[in-house]
Amino acid sequence: MATEILMPALSPTMEEGTLAKWLVKEGDTVKSGDVMAEIETDKATMEFEAVDEGIIGKILISEGSEGVKVNTPIAVLVEEGESLDAAPAASKEAPTAGAPAAPAAPVAAAAAPEAPDVDDSPDWPEGTEVVKTTVREALRDAMAEEMRGNENVFLMGEEVAEYEGAYKISQGLLDEFGPKRVIDTPITEHGFAGIATGAAFGGLNPIVEFMTFNFAMQAIDQIINSAAKTLYMSGGQMGAPMVFRGPNGAAARVGAQHSQDYAAWYMQVPGLKVVMPYSASDAKGLLKSAIRDPNPVIFLENEILYGRSFDVPKMDDFTVPFGKARIWREGSDATIVSFGIGMQYALEAAEKLAEEGISTEVIDLRTLRPMDLPTVIKSVMKTNRLVTVEEGWPQGSVGSYIASEVMQQAFDYLDAPVITCTGKDVPMPYAANLERHALITTDEVVAAVKQVTYR
Repeated sequence: MATEILMPALSPTMEEGTLAKWLVKEGDTVKSGDVMAEIETDKATMEFEAVDEGIIGKILISEGSEGVKVNTPIAVLVEEGESLDAAPAASKEAPTAGAPAAPAAPVAAAAAPEAPDVDDSPDWPEGTEVVKTTVREALRDAMAEEMRGNENVFLMGEEVAEYEGAYKISQGLLDEFGPKRVIDTPITEHGFAGIATGAAFGGLNPIVEFMTFNFAMQAIDQIINSAAKTLYMSGGQMGAPMVFRGPNGAAARVGAQHSQDYAAWYMQVPGLKVVMPYSASDAKGLLKSAIRDPNPVIFLENEILYGRSFDVPKMDDFTVPFGKARIWREGSDATIVSFGIGMQYALEAAEKLAEEGISTEVIDLRTLRPMDLPTVIKSVMKTNRLVTVEEGWPQGSVGSYIASEVMQQAFDYLDAPVITCTGKDVPMPYAANLERHALITTDEVVAAVKQVTYR
């Protein structure tokens, strides 16, 4: 029995296309999966595969025909032994090259997914006075403001009091709040993380500083099995309103054991919230939100960013909500998504690409759990291309999760594969020249964007 082959809808929004080239001719035998034709849309040229077995009885639409409506018969497939004369003749109204397609009977098209609603409001009102502030000062100010407002908030960790922090984050806090609220601990992460978790169970709001998150591996049982899970396991009767904060990721020549990026590790854990700011305003606003949150928060900082200055608004109580990404730069050709120090490479790459006429939209996730995927999806629906940037390892990366979600929620909008830019899949070398090769670079981000934009 003759079967009509219809013009396919290659995306939810496709209404018509150009039948650019036939790769089969009348009389050819085809089987499922064979490429029969190339079809052009306004976005790309794609191959059209057979879904049934049979013989091409008649080609109804000649190659080069433009404006062929979706679901218009373009060929007829007949069974083996069936007379080719049984196939219907080509329609006299079939479009020819350069001619408009004949109107087809209306067919209910699949509805294209709508762009998600996102909160794209500014972090502070327009006209607000801003001051240049380092990330180090922003973190200190956030802790001081919350400690003034809530006597249950206290800071503990190695060298946070007398020495004012290994990175001087807690400068002045001991003088203002005293040794009962700014507490120097022994070198035992498992011990003081456990004490802090118990204090949180009792209703206090501890801030635990790790000299580096690499040392938090000594305390990972307290963080994941106690702090993160107790609210669920107690049926909501007891939680851990606390913050674990400190530098995360590579610094400069501190070797493999002190250079790991734990973003993807902690992002996987239900019960935790995970924050990784880039700018000083985000460091301050997100840390204030973290201290107030009723859940345990992993607050991942970066040692290299501590001394960098950014605009911070002069407001009585400035906070940034969790789960709200920030669009640093709008663009139309590709989307770059990053967080933490990865934003440095993303923004530098965007500048270089702009010089070559490539417009990129740069999104800072700010929080990884909860993650603002709707903002990413909406951007991809506009740019049709995505590159993610991070310093962590490639396997099980944050970018891999984002790529998976984008392909599930916006596959038909992608005009190129998602590229995940990461650090190299090796322990961090100590030698400076090897360390540079192990880290992600701006040039690698530029190359990835050029790859997805076919430049």
